[in-house]
Amino acid sequence: MLAPRDVIRYTRSACSPLPCSVDIAPPVREQGTPPPLRDRLAGLLPELRAFARYLCGNRSEADDLVQEALLRTLRSLETREAEFLSGQIDLRAWALAVIRNAFHEQLRRRRREVALPETPAEEVATPPLQEEPGRLRDLSRALAELPPLLREAVILVGAQGLPYAEAAAICGVPVGTMKARVTRGRRLLAVALGAVTG
Repeated sequence: MLAPRDVIRYTRSACSPLPCSVDIAPPVREQGTPPPLRDRLAGLLPELRAFARYLCGNRSEADDLVQEALLRTLRSLETREAEFLSGQIDLRAWALAVIRNAFHEQLRRRRREVALPETPAEEVATPPLQEEPGRLRDLSRALAELPPLLREAVILVGAQGLPYAEAAAICGVPVGTMKARVTRGRRLLAVALGAVTG
């Protein structure tokens, strides 16, 4: 007997209204990744998406980045299962590092591509109902304007709450460099937000 979540219903084509059922339970159960690791990774998804959104500044690019990072992380889970289960490798730090590395790979790839002029979509100017949404929008814009290295440092330490040592390990830099990046990033944010509010 199939559980409802194990069956996907879809229409064969736009011309055919006949639904078709596909049993996805066996492939899901046959995956090589142990359920506890998959569950821990699934629990990290909101945090990973938030980190990717702050790095990219764009929801759809962030979702693509998280998808790429999840594929890489799942491959790593299969080959390093014992290390993850024993706690030798912190899954959270690993997944954040994978997102960071994938983001920087995308940046390098974009620099090599022919740059086409981008015209940002006009935002509809609507007055905020409260002051908080305006402040959050200002903060998001200020974060998006930070250089990528400073932005990731501020997000890892400030928003994600990671200690400097763990954030430095994720970025592959010394702790002092991470502290300097966070300080410079916070300083630039203060200047940008001071200009907006003052």
